[in-house]
Amino acid sequence: MMDKFQYRYTSFGFVTICIGSIALVCLISRISTSFFDYSLQKFEFSFPESELRRSVYTSGDENRVVDSRHVSQQILAVKSSNSSLQSKPKKLSRRKMVEQGLGKARASIRKAASNRNVTLFNIDLPNPEVYRNPSALHRSYLEMERRFKVYVYEEGERPLVHDGPCKSVYAVEGRFIMEMEKGKTKFRTYDPNQAHVYFLPFSVTWLVKYLYEGNADAGPLRTFASDYIRLVSTNHPFWNRTSGADHFMLACHDWGPLTSQANADLFNKSIRVMCNANSSERFNPIKDVTLPEIKLFGGEVDSKLRVSKSLMASPRPYLGFFAGGVHGPIRPILLEHWKQRDPEMPVYEYLPKDLNYYDFMRSSKFCFCPSGYEVASPRVTEAMYAECIPVIISVNFVLPFSDVLRWESFSVIVDVSEIPRLKEILMSISDEKYERLKRNLRYVRRHFELNDPPQRFDAFHMILHSIWLRRLNLKLT
Repeated sequence: MMDKFQYRYTSFGFVTICIGSIALVCLISRISTSFFDYSLQKFEFSFPESELRRSVYTSGDENRVVDSRHVSQQILAVKSSNSSLQSKPKKLSRRKMVEQGLGKARASIRKAASNRNVTLFNIDLPNPEVYRNPSALHRSYLEMERRFKVYVYEEGERPLVHDGPCKSVYAVEGRFIMEMEKGKTKFRTYDPNQAHVYFLPFSVTWLVKYLYEGNADAGPLRTFASDYIRLVSTNHPFWNRTSGADHFMLACHDWGPLTSQANADLFNKSIRVMCNANSSERFNPIKDVTLPEIKLFGGEVDSKLRVSKSLMASPRPYLGFFAGGVHGPIRPILLEHWKQRDPEMPVYEYLPKDLNYYDFMRSSKFCFCPSGYEVASPRVTEAMYAECIPVIISVNFVLPFSDVLRWESFSVIVDVSEIPRLKEILMSISDEKYERLKRNLRYVRRHFELNDPPQRFDAFHMILHSIWLRRLNLKLT
């Protein structure tokens, strides 16, 4: 019994001695390492010059001498670098994350732009002929769906703000505001620090309706817009941070450009989304967006413009058609040369009451779309719905979505000087080319339709995409 106890005591003592020895060795090692680090930091191997070890490295024709003091500094530098790598990365602010995300989107779009593989976009964009670069558009659209966020300012009261017309020639203005305000769009954010752009949701059409008092200079409209910008810039830091460069206004009324003159930064720096896109009036397509003018009756496109399948196959007896008021510099020229001159091309100043405007559109191969006082006209989209090839006769008009669409693939663009030769130009278009133009027009029409609720690649989303492209072009510091 005693021998067994002594044996256990001896074994326990031996184990204790072993553990103590190991601990002592670790302690000495730790002290030595700490002393080495301390010496390295405090003394940097301060030996006399004659005792320094030297190494000579040959690099080309030059010899470089490296001494041990430099080596000690390199060791310290490496140690400092390793410790910084092991530390947690600094968390980016939301604003920096927004800009970082845009940088990734730009790189992704540039990569896609050089890849013309049809399989990458043929499901969403099955007709590549109508696009400038379908690969780039497709990638950009997907990046927009993934990232783009719009902050809508809540200041102001209806009807001048947060409301707009939805049943008129300016309907696109009200429909866009409605979708951003009340729709279930995923693009709206209530966190301004996550936003890419900031929307000023006032309606120029309603400003004209409620504030216009016969002042040709649109003074009351500019006063309201100026006051509204002052209000949001006082309550929020975002306008002042960029001088309005990442903000946008939207207007389909002809007086949109006049209203935008209320503030120098709004006019010169902000994104102006307008139907009246006249480059001679300082519309800048690099930063501004052309809004398609879409006339709605009762919230919908007039049913008489819709072409049935039976009508699609029917021959169209008229070569070209126009009817409209005489205003602006272009329409008088058109009427001078073609007003009721040729039965194959019915051109009227005002259509007689017994004739139907839309019946003519659906019965004509080409529909003339001359500018009036303003460059934009709802005739362009009306011609699309009627599958009547638009003949664009305009000066300084920046066509909607022209940064991504090839308008020459689904319309005919004629210079004003060529108006006397209109019939000759249209007659020279072969049947094969005409069918191709009509096929492309039928396809591209989806980009000019306002759906409720909105659908991918429709007018609402294409307007957003145009704004997204302008924001991509803008790099904020």
